Amino acid sequence: MPGQVCGEEIPAELCEQLIVEQPLIKIKLDHRKFGKPVTVINGFPNNKDLLKHLARFFKTKLAAGGTYREDEGRIELQGDHRQRVRQILIEDLGVNPENIIVIG
Repeated sequence: MPGQVCGEEIPAELCEQLIVEQPLIKIKLDHRKFGKPVTVINGFPNNKDLLKHLARFFKTKLAAGGTYREDEGRIELQGDHRQRVRQILIEDLGVNPENIIVIG
């Protein structure tokens, strides 16, 4: 069941799509220039609006910078937020914990 987020920050139809499709979401840590950590979230449907809203939602919740890559269906967040992202996916977005893989 979706959390309170669907009505406020993410449109209901996009939240419903996320829950109905039950994607396998992979969360991993990557390193960029000068060894800066980046949390990469893969597995979302290739829907520009969904990725845009989810990226904005995660950036706000985590107080971090980031972006989304529409062609790859992924979201990148500055810093190591793997466990917090998992918690947000389960509690706020209603994603099944069995569909989330944290790598590393």
